[in-house]
Amino acid sequence: MSSVRRRVLRPIAPEHVVDPAIATRLARQREKLAKAKTSLKRWMTRLKRATNTVTALHQSITRLEAALCSS
Repeated sequence: MSSVRRRVLRPIAPEHVVDPAIATRLARQREKLAKAKTSLKRWMTRLKRATNTVTALHQSITRLEAALCSS
């Protein structure tokens, strides 16, 4: 026989009271986070570009050295 599934009864959570000072601090922190993410994105773009350039130069040097050694 199947029985009816019991429902879990939980007390209703009280309204969350927000302190204005905490709300202001959180807003400031969110702004700092957004600025930091933007800055990181810009630096990561530069870093990727630099890494690709270094890789290309390294490959070029390796090819030139191999060509000079085989001559």
